[in-house]
Amino acid sequence: MDLNLKNNRNTRIWLMKSEPDVFSFSDLEKRKNQKEQWDGVRNYQARNFMMKDMQVGDKVLFYHSNASPTGIAGLCEVIEEAKPDVTALDPNSEYYDPKATQEQPRWFAVTVGKPQKLNRFVSLVELREKKELKEMLLLRKGQRLSILPVTQHEYNCILTMASSRK
Repeated sequence: MDLNLKNNRNTRIWLMKSEPDVFSFSDLEKRKNQKEQWDGVRNYQARNFMMKDMQVGDKVLFYHSNASPTGIAGLCEVIEEAKPDVTALDPNSEYYDPKATQEQPRWFAVTVGKPQKLNRFVSLVELREKKELKEMLLLRKGQRLSILPVTQHEYNCILTMASSRK
């Protein structure tokens, strides 16, 4: 599998999962300035993607997980680099981490924005049916990360699927 995630413009492409009853693509569209910090991530690999790899301008496939159906609901971009996730410091937050401090925050989050609607929702079932996507990390058995890199080929294939009729 080609994991060269950079395309011709030196941007990377990511798939970011969110449960729509917690934060949906529609919620992003309705936010003031259409942007939101992607907080609450409590997996070290996903955190490292945000801290070390994500850059302003990177493209994002906004994925609705734990929904009926699951799938790609829209597009957005990373518009601010990773900063400490303040929810980890808030004892009233469900994402509170008592080991996190101002000096050593532990958890980070990028800000996403610039939402773009797709012509249509692309379901996980459809993604699985597409032979061109058979190597996509999302489709690997046991893959549970909430943030995953996507190749340019996979991104192009998904955009084609979203622009066509089912």
